[in-house]
Amino acid sequence: MDPNLDSAYWLGLAISVVLPVLVGLVTTRVTSAGTKAVLLLALTALNGFLVEFAGPHDDGYSVTSAVILWAVSFGTGVLTHFGLWKPTGVSGKAQDIGARRAVRSA
Repeated sequence: MDPNLDSAYWLGLAISVVLPVLVGLVTTRVTSAGTKAVLLLALTALNGFLVEFAGPHDDGYSVTSAVILWAVSFGTGVLTHFGLWKPTGVSGKAQDIGARRAVRSA
């Protein structure tokens, strides 16, 4: 068996790594963790289904594959948030940017 991942799958994986920072940019520090998690879940779902749609398929679109890609995307997002972005301070800086936007618009 020779596994071959198309560029759409690699792009989806890269997007999964950046999605937690995007969640931080569009929310503030006072936004509940549950709301942030649901937003990340929704964005990773969109990512998983779009990657499956964009990937080359001999058998056509597979909802099962899209759900698996969604789970991988969500897992990758959560792991990179707690393992990479939070310890390096990137999450906090993204939250600060989101807070400045909220203050300006109020």
